[in-house]
Amino acid sequence: MSQSPAFTTSNDAAVSEDQTHDVALLQLGRRLQADGYQFTTVTPLTHQRNNQREDNRQARDLRGIFGWNRPFESQLLPDAELKALLGSGVIRAHAGLWISDVRWSSLRDSLFVHSGFPTVAQDSVFFGPDTYRFAQAIEEHLRISTHPICTAVDIGCGSGAGAILIAKARHDAQVLALDINPTALRFTAVNAALAETENVSAWHSDLLDSASGDFDLIVANPPYMQDSQKRAYRHGGERLGSALSVRIVEQAIHRLTPGGSLVLYTGAPWIDGVDLFLEHARPIVDLPGFTWSYREVDPDVFGEELETENYTQAERIAAVVLTVTRLS
Repeated sequence: MSQSPAFTTSNDAAVSEDQTHDVALLQLGRRLQADGYQFTTVTPLTHQRNNQREDNRQARDLRGIFGWNRPFESQLLPDAELKALLGSGVIRAHAGLWISDVRWSSLRDSLFVHSGFPTVAQDSVFFGPDTYRFAQAIEEHLRISTHPICTAVDIGCGSGAGAILIAKARHDAQVLALDINPTALRFTAVNAALAETENVSAWHSDLLDSASGDFDLIVANPPYMQDSQKRAYRHGGERLGSALSVRIVEQAIHRLTPGGSLVLYTGAPWIDGVDLFLEHARPIVDLPGFTWSYREVDPDVFGEELETENYTQAERIAAVVLTVTRLS
């Protein structure tokens, strides 16, 4: 298993460049934290609509720079800080102004760095409304579960939000944050360092393929759209994006300790009154030795996708939480 601890990569030339970038991110995160910075990241459409307003063409404060990701003039940052962020590649020139390549979002008392707007690159790291709903699902499970958590894993960790939430709530747990995206692993390492969660380790893995052993808690918030560009942060495979979530269920339930649980937050596309995700997940979890629950947390997300070619037959996409527990 290939580990990605804070600020390291496998190539020496890249190590220096990436270390400079990620150390700068950590310093920036600490500065924003000390200043009481807070920002709730919205859907891409809401973000776009806000930024298109005439008065929002340029940033006027730190939330404008690092939350709304708007171009800004030099005087909004101290000269030394601006120079350092330019030198590390966190900020770049943009149409006669400057712009950040990353955004910072609040979740409870933590800050998380993630990709700039719009998230169009193949290695983009997404953070948004799904992250907040995912966090609520994890917190609810931790609140009602009495099963001890010694080992936990966040599959497809992205910004590391799930892993860090668990690590902060269960200080004695060893928490793996797994992803196939090196940028996600680097951002997770920065965010874990900023949150001072030393019990989080970021590792490169395709789902659970590179992880060994069983786990008391497995969480996942995978991509669940059928994306024509197959961008890793967004594409959930066939069956209107539900295939990846089904694959996670197949792998995860057999890696649970007795009493351990899978908490999966995902999207469920509906066609002619049929939930495509549940249709394929139910036979996997409806087995002796397991108990499970399933609920919609939002009946209608990403409605704009219904206008695309992939979703011409879909009625809606629901945000759902599947919890599967292995019986003792």
